[in-house]
Amino acid sequence: MRTMKLGNSTLQAPVVAVGCMRINSLDKTQAEAFVQTALEEGANFFDHADVYGGGTCEEIFSEAIHMNDDIRERIILQSKCGIRKGMFDFSKEHILESVDGSLKRLKTDYLDILLLHRPDALVEPEEVAQAFDILESSGKVRHFGVSNQNPMQMQLLKKSVKQPIVANQLQLSITNASMISSGINVNMENDPAVNRDGSVLDYCRLNDITIQPWSPFQFGFFEGVFIGNDKFPELNQKIDEIAAKYEVSNTTIAIAWLLRHPARMQPVTGTMNTGRLQDCCKASDVHLTREEWYGIYRAAGNKLP
Repeated sequence: MRTMKLGNSTLQAPVVAVGCMRINSLDKTQAEAFVQTALEEGANFFDHADVYGGGTCEEIFSEAIHMNDDIRERIILQSKCGIRKGMFDFSKEHILESVDGSLKRLKTDYLDILLLHRPDALVEPEEVAQAFDILESSGKVRHFGVSNQNPMQMQLLKKSVKQPIVANQLQLSITNASMISSGINVNMENDPAVNRDGSVLDYCRLNDITIQPWSPFQFGFFEGVFIGNDKFPELNQKIDEIAAKYEVSNTTIAIAWLLRHPARMQPVTGTMNTGRLQDCCKASDVHLTREEWYGIYRAAGNKLP
């Protein structure tokens, strides 16, 4: 697995992250096989959140990987906090409490990365800063980031938070590429020109913040996957054509499309199927041409101005 520097940190991470949101759908044997497959592929970056499975996903993962000191040194753990029932909460108290819960469930003393999960309308940057300082000085968290935040929200945090933002987890796929389309359709009077995220793609590139695309196979908001979907015949035909050229699966090409972008993104997989996980990891070795990248982009229904 090819590696990359995460944001402006010194942390070297695989270019594909393993999402663990659905690991609670596996039994013990399946979970062990899934985690082992990831390690064998060099995909040792595991993405969690305190709300996944109500905390059970972190517990299942730590059992499946047989967490101990030796294993912990070989993996990179990321978790997220801030989502509560009916609200978002970036208060100092909740952040600290959430991290302690994740550490207990993951059976570790520290997280490599902590992300704030979804923007909190009532965020007080000073409280976030206090929580981050405590977590960093205690050794409980080594790096910090955000999820689903626009540039001004990150700038607001930076007003008080001294730790660099190393990652921003954002929804992005071939069929959900508005952050790319708005940059292509600048100054055009069409729907793709609408800037819905404050140019977050360019902001992250300018500030060395790694974008972690989540749901890289989804269209809409969890409406389904576009791979093999009859709703996207032209897209699937193009992906299959390119997959045949590289002798890989369509899954591999969908991830390779994201990896081809010069922003040096780190897609977060969501599959619990070991075969598809292996296909995702193979994208590390596929470098699409400019013609292929744009061909896929247009086949998804995106028009060039």
